[in-house]
Parts: sequence; structure tokens; C-alpha cells
Amino acid sequence: MTNVKNEPIEAVLFDWGGTLATWHDIDLHDVWRSVATVIDETRAEELAKRLVEAEGSIWLRSRDEHLSSTLEEVCLLAEVELTPAALAEYERQWQPHTELEPDAIETLQALRDRGLKIGILSNTIWSRQRHEDIFARDGVLELIDGAVYTSEVPWTKPHPEAFRAAMQAVEMAEPARCLFVGDRLFDDVWGAQNVGMRAAHIPHSAIPTNQIGHTEGVPDATVHRLAELPTLIDTWNNHAA
Repeated sequence: MTNVKNEPIEAVLFDWGGTLATWHDIDLHDVWRSVATVIDETRAEELAKRLVEAEGSIWLRSRDEHLSSTLEEVCLLAEVELTPAALAEYERQWQPHTELEPDAIETLQALRDRGLKIGILSNTIWSRQRHEDIFARDGVLELIDGAVYTSEVPWTKPHPEAFRAAMQAVEMAEPARCLFVGDRLFDDVWGAQNVGMRAAHIPHSAIPTNQIGHTEGVPDATVHRLAELPTLIDTWNNHAA
């Protein structure tokens, strides 16, 4: 059996929200009410309530069954049509909450300079295009070798197949040579370790109680800033050598 800690790290896979992107507490009702007002101002409260309940149900499904969803499914479950104007309002509401951590770019560049592959695995209902637009806006799209957005696959973290898909996206076959970095001890740390990766925890986020899973992993390392990662990996790789 491979001793994970004797293997050099060749790829770093990141969670997005709360890890590469700064965590923000979001009032989903406020977001959806603003969207619903664009759809039908007279029924905005009713539509917002249905949308919040629908989104809540798909995140519970993600937690318990590790099955993915999309923004389109949320609207279908709520029986609400997201018009182009409403979608634009939805994206406008979320825009301030998509900003990268201040040291994200320098960290990704430092990892790339070391010859490491960089990947993304995000539990998300948003499309690939939406995420790539955000990464392009922030100047990091070209630093990412591969990405898996769960809106495109059947599973969410911590399902093993989600992590295997992320490995495939960066052309890695050996999980022991991958490090996963995330803010959640269930989805990210336990999930990554369960497939044989090492996991670094970045405890920046106030995880909603209803999204905390049944198990918490014990991280191989805890970092409080992304900029700590290159030195951590150097230490591990020097030891492996």
C-alpha cells in the first residue's frame, strides 16, 4: 500500500467558495427576493420562499446523498422561470461574493512556478461558463490546468467519484501525489483523504449547520492563508525526496 506521506505532491486541487474565493455569509432569502422582484414584484415574497426552499433541498441532498444539482433544477423545483433579466439580477447579487482571497493569485503562480498542476473541484449549481468568467475576470483562468464543477457531473464532494473526476481533469492518476485544499472538514478534508489524497484545511468559513456532514476529517495540515501552501508543499516534497 502506498504511504501517502512519502509521495511528492505533483498537483494541488482547490475548493472554490471559502477557499480560493473569500467566504461571505449570504442571506439567500434576500438574494432570491431581489431576483423574484424582477420576475413578478407582486408575488416576490412567495416566489422567494419557494426558491429558498428548493435550493435548501438540493444542498441537503448534496450533504446526504452526494448528488449534484444545477441552478436550472432549483428553479424547476420551485416552479419559477428564471428570465434573462432575473438571471442577470441573480448574478449581480452574487458578484460581490465571488472575489478571490487577496493572496490567491500569488499562491497559484508560486505553485505553477514549482511545476505543480492546479485544479478546481467545486460543489456548485452554477455553470462552467459562470465560473470561468469569474476566473477570467480575476486573471487566474490561465493558471488552472483543469476544473470540475459539480453542476456538470452526477456527484458532489465528498463522493469519491467527484475527486477522481478532478484528478482526471488535471491528468493525475495517483491520489497520493495530490493535495486537496478546502474549508470544509467533511466535503473537502474527509472526502479527499477517503480517496487517498492529502488534505489541507483552511478554516475561513462559517459552514451552515445544515450543510455539516456526518464525519469530520483530520487534516494533514491547517493553513490560515493560501500563501502558506508553497512552503508547506516544499517541506513535504523535500522530505519525500
